[in-house]
Amino acid sequence: MEAEPGRAPLTVPVWYQYEPGGRPWLLTGTESRKLQLIRAAARFTLMVDEVTPRLMYVAVSGDAVDMVAGTRADLQEMAAHYLPPQAVDPYVEMAEKDHGPQTKLFLEPKQWVSLDLGSL
Repeated sequence: MEAEPGRAPLTVPVWYQYEPGGRPWLLTGTESRKLQLIRAAARFTLMVDEVTPRLMYVAVSGDAVDMVAGTRADLQEMAAHYLPPQAVDPYVEMAEKDHGPQTKLFLEPKQWVSLDLGSL
């Protein structure tokens, strides 16, 4: 999304959750610049790349929908997706203390682009 006229789009790494057939979602700071820009644009793109065990990427673009208050359960689910089990609780404690209120934001997919070079 364009942050300001004449500037490149805002691109930042984010943790996300997705179940096949569902809508991707993420948590972000309720007062963050990222969320302000997504609200203004009413759309965003997620891009995921993987280099092991195979080289591939997927980008999904769509409408920003269903912005709701993030919960501790959302934070635990997200952390469990990315961190080893022993790191989840310490991360959740730190995030609740240091990151402030979070907003859970869903993406309604409109376009998917992908490439899988795993067969090369």
